[in-house]
Amino acid sequence: MSNLSGKNNIVTKEKEEEQEEESHIDASPTTNSRYITYDAEARANRVNATKENKFKNMITIIASGFALISDGYVNGSMSMLNKVFAMEYGTKVNYSSQVSTRVSNASLVGIIFGQFFMGIAADYYSRRSCILVATLILVIGSALCAASHGTTVPGMFWMLTVMRGLVGIGVGSEYPTSTLSANESANEYTTKRRGGILVLVTNFPLAFGGPFSSIIFLIVFKICKGTKHLEALWRTIFALGCFWPLTVFYFRWKTATTEIYEKGRIKRKIPYFLALKFYWKRLLGTCGTWFMYDFVTFPNGIFSSTIIGSVIKDKNDLEKIAEWNLLLGVLSCLGVPIGAYLSDRIGRKYTLMIGFSGYIIFGLIIGCAYEQISKITPLFIIFYALMNMLGNAGPGDMLGVISSESSATAVRGVFYGISAVTGKIGSVVGVECFQPIRNHLGARWTFIIAAICGLLGVLITFFLVPHSLESDLMKQDVEFHNYLVAQGWTGKMGFDEDMETSEDEPLECNVEWEADTKKNGEVVTVRQIDP
Repeated sequence: MSNLSGKNNIVTKEKEEEQEEESHIDASPTTNSRYITYDAEARANRVNATKENKFKNMITIIASGFALISDGYVNGSMSMLNKVFAMEYGTKVNYSSQVSTRVSNASLVGIIFGQFFMGIAADYYSRRSCILVATLILVIGSALCAASHGTTVPGMFWMLTVMRGLVGIGVGSEYPTSTLSANESANEYTTKRRGGILVLVTNFPLAFGGPFSSIIFLIVFKICKGTKHLEALWRTIFALGCFWPLTVFYFRWKTATTEIYEKGRIKRKIPYFLALKFYWKRLLGTCGTWFMYDFVTFPNGIFSSTIIGSVIKDKNDLEKIAEWNLLLGVLSCLGVPIGAYLSDRIGRKYTLMIGFSGYIIFGLIIGCAYEQISKITPLFIIFYALMNMLGNAGPGDMLGVISSESSATAVRGVFYGISAVTGKIGSVVGVECFQPIRNHLGARWTFIIAAICGLLGVLITFFLVPHSLESDLMKQDVEFHNYLVAQGWTGKMGFDEDMETSEDEPLECNVEWEADTKKNGEVVTVRQIDP
């Protein structure tokens, strides 16, 4: 059995056990030299790194998450542009409800592809290379959205649909690569505040992207002299989407690969079936909660201007709608630091349940009293913002954290991708259902259904999501490695390659040795001590 205490660690075994290993693979660590143990004491010292390494981890954390503002910006800007397109091109033919849904859903479909396939790539290749590819796709897609053109207006919207799909692939690629890179770097940076740090560098940019897009819209709206130049307005909004990811491209280029990724990765033939057997319950929990959250939050984000427009007097006053939208977004963002604080105090699971409970409470209040509340715009905005605020504090903050720490490094990318994809499928379903629900059941039912989704989210969280505070991600890698070995897996992780390297290196004669004997006659672990 080996002990992960540094590059001088070596593995020893009694001769009898080595003979047993040759005949069969035993699930007990005392009979298989490939088993490794987790050295909590040595790993606790990882935060005592040099200032240079701590600075590198900090830059990686910030640079990884910042460009996620693009997702919030893409979603938030489309909320206002839906109103712009309807005013500029008409709602009967050119920008009917079907065209609006198609354009809105295009990015969601692209996000699904990006999340899944880049999640797989992030496990096989470095997080850094995948982040750079995601950034380039996002920049190119945003530029082509701004340049959308056609011989007819419907043709132009078809090009815009395709290009928004490309933007979606870039945004989707950001999710697994950015979140995993930030989480693994935060794991090396701190032992107590990883959850809060990850929330602030990932979900805060996501949540802030909404009000940020409203601020940009109001500025460009003034420059374009209101409704006189609506085409220039929407093309400028899309073009500015290129800028946000480019601001951190250089820093992403300089990010370093973490030790936990190098030790926990599997370069060839990842045993996905065994991983699914080991993590199926957690995966079901993250997929189910993410579906419920995105089913509610995405249509509410994309169609928030439609919702607000239905409760103010002048439904075509773009400036007034944007201002209310900005206030709604800013109030909703207040939930992010709340969730960041709670995640490291009461744990991810209970923070997630509190957030879903907000959907139940305020969804029912708004839905049941919609006729009365909708006549008082400020009151409606406050209740609507409180629902979104708790959504941000709970599932908005916690789903990325839980999904990026619920599995080992070797399969973290693909399992995160599957969870996020399930969420975006919920987004597509929610967007497709939003207008039919409003048209056939009434506006109140969009909030009542949000409350029902909140209840389902609480139940899924309670039964399927594990309770966790802070833990070293490498401990999970060690447990997964030993599970695979017990199942007869013959592949190699970074741990195995390190052990092979250390066994090939000659030992100095002046080395002192220390043996830690376990109880009940278990095998001793021998650890090399630097002279």
